Amino acid sequence: PATPRPAGAREVLRPGVWKRDASTAALAAAHVRRLGAYMPDGGAPARDVLQLTTVDLGVLVLDCVAGTLTDALLVAHLAPDEPAGNARVVSDLYLADATRGRCRRLSAADLQQEHPMTPPAFAGGADVPADGLRDTGGRLYQIREVQSTPPLLELRWTCLDSPDSHALFALVTLRDVIGAIESYEPASAITHQALAAGAHANGVSTDRLRHEAERVDRSPIVLNRGLRECVERHLSCGVSMSEIATRCGRTKRDRRGNRSGETTWLARRIGQMPEGGETEPTPWVHSDTLALIARDGLGVSPREVEL
Repeated sequence: PATPRPAGAREVLRPGVWKRDASTAALAAAHVRRLGAYMPDGGAPARDVLQLTTVDLGVLVLDCVAGTLTDALLVAHLAPDEPAGNARVVSDLYLADATRGRCRRLSAADLQQEHPMTPPAFAGGADVPADGLRDTGGRLYQIREVQSTPPLLELRWTCLDSPDSHALFALVTLRDVIGAIESYEPASAITHQALAAGAHANGVSTDRLRHEAERVDRSPIVLNRGLRECVERHLSCGVSMSEIATRCGRTKRDRRGNRSGETTWLARRIGQMPEGGETEPTPWVHSDTLALIARDGLGVSPREVEL
């Protein structure tokens, strides 16, 4: 085999420069960078880990025979908006794993997939931001195809602390996303549309994402933002937190025996104060508690404060 190039070397990929095989013949790569190399056991030819930037500015991380684009294994497929350093991080983790993750061979479908899989619109007609969903802290949430148990890919919600961050994205659940933005939409609709699209993609698992969507739909734990906003409207009209809590049957007595509403209980249920031992208020409340506060504490139908 050809002598591996020094790590970090770059060159423009032109026809005839690198030997290619059927799996990479259609690869329209603009640039190639060698991220690392290793020598397989059993006397097999040396292999390179390559970063290839495609025409849509996405990145393929491939494991190939050294000095060529032959016998290509797909290590990762990174979206155009991912931090530039992610390819290097993926390569380092891959080379540090003696099993090499048992990556599957590159297929023609890999060259056609788009990442992330956020649909252009959701039920309700509004446009979904092209770069995903953001919470009040600026964190970015997107559905991506990620490596599961090799060689499988699966659809997952992911979180990036900052669009300019060079850290790897973290895997999160649909419930995490809904809680972060304190709204079921557009996250739920994006999920269902991605599931419909992913169901037709060979080799991409939607089982975990589908399970997350079903859990959200069935769960008795619901968002408390609507309830909190309703409480705050009543407070602006002169009703006190103590009075609302008393109506709910949550009371306490001071040292003199004077009874008052347990305002801490109410503040925690509506997401104004963190639970004991936590640092941030929870965006969730049990539907039974929501109904209690709505009916008895505020005198409204629970449906009026559900999101």
